[in-house]
Amino acid sequence: MGLRSALFSTFLGALRSALPGRAALGMAAAFAAISPASATEPLGLKAAIGMAVARSQSAAAASAAAQGARDMGVVAGQRPDPVLRLSLDNLPVDGPERFSTTRDFMTMRSVSVMQTWPSAAKRQARSERFEREADAALSERDRRIALLQAEVAQAWLERHLQEQRIGLLQAQVAEARLLVQTTESAVRGGKATLDDALGARELLAQLEQGLIGATADRAEARLWLARLTGGPPDQPLADPPPLRQRPAALGESTLAERLPDIAALQARERAARAEAEVARQELDPDWSVEFMLSQRGRQFSNMASVAVSVPLQWDRPQRQERELAARLSRVDELQAEREEQTRERLLQVQRWREQWRSGLDRLDFLDTRRAPLSAQRVDAALAAYRGGREGLGPVLQARRAVLDLALERLLLERQTAGAWAQLEYLLTDNHTGAKP
Repeated sequence: MGLRSALFSTFLGALRSALPGRAALGMAAAFAAISPASATEPLGLKAAIGMAVARSQSAAAASAAAQGARDMGVVAGQRPDPVLRLSLDNLPVDGPERFSTTRDFMTMRSVSVMQTWPSAAKRQARSERFEREADAALSERDRRIALLQAEVAQAWLERHLQEQRIGLLQAQVAEARLLVQTTESAVRGGKATLDDALGARELLAQLEQGLIGATADRAEARLWLARLTGGPPDQPLADPPPLRQRPAALGESTLAERLPDIAALQARERAARAEAEVARQELDPDWSVEFMLSQRGRQFSNMASVAVSVPLQWDRPQRQERELAARLSRVDELQAEREEQTRERLLQVQRWREQWRSGLDRLDFLDTRRAPLSAQRVDAALAAYRGGREGLGPVLQARRAVLDLALERLLLERQTAGAWAQLEYLLTDNHTGAKP
């Protein structure tokens, strides 16, 4: 009986370490598994997001597009460049004065300057259009940053889950190997049956198989996060943020107006309205004024001419008015799209909020109700085995139940953290200062 007591005292210690609420042991085992070459400063969630945003070329591209639109806005607010024209008019091509530029009174060497004069309102509308396009580009940048924040947060949390899972399985494999050794010794001493030894080996094989899969999942999670942040794949992680901390998005009273994707739609809508205003101003054509000086032969007087030209909108209902109608239809389209998207996004935010709150309640229930019952089941199975009333099978089954409960808690914590991260990093300027 002394051998059994020593065996299961060690075994019980492993069971206690695997119970929910002892995640620190799993994390320690996970970090211990990291090679010394990767022993750098731990990477926190906020730091990972900052690194990813800083190296994002997508955000840089949107910023460049905004700057380009603003430059075009300055150009659009100016008058068109004047047009210089040099001409030789009424040159004789036959007769005694052919190709002479001075003998015929109609021959003139002319220079003229023509300037188009769009109205101030039209130039303002054209400039405003590009300003709104710049705003739309900045809003698109914020939308991309928000998507990147959410992706990095999910990648960080996924890797954190895999690290915890690895630590848990490594601890269980180590104890299972010890269990196999001591059980086989007990079989040779006649204190355990062959079924007990086979059951211990089967449990070890199951845990080792699970560890192989978990190692592959961790490698994939590391690569995912490293691709986003640009850091080394094996950089250790810092402690996760507290899940009970109220997410930033839930403290916003005007959330619908500040959602990045909704703000991007609003910016596109304003840009479309600016384009419609340009089309409205184009209903009034631009006038052009030309001043010309003509030089003739010395025996003739020089000439000066002034001309005014204006486009003839001979089919205005089918051209200019149709273009204005098309621009206004685009505004209606974007407005309807924004209203529909706003309803969908607010519903999604409410779902994330409920998932977060429900996850916290479920974690509390698992820790306070299910975990103690699982521990009691292990204690009962151990007591029955020590007393010779049961074999090793019920003990192994109870141990597998403890492991399943620990893994279930990891997955539940990951889901809850995912919903929290979606709410916490929903708005870009809460963390990155992305808004101008």
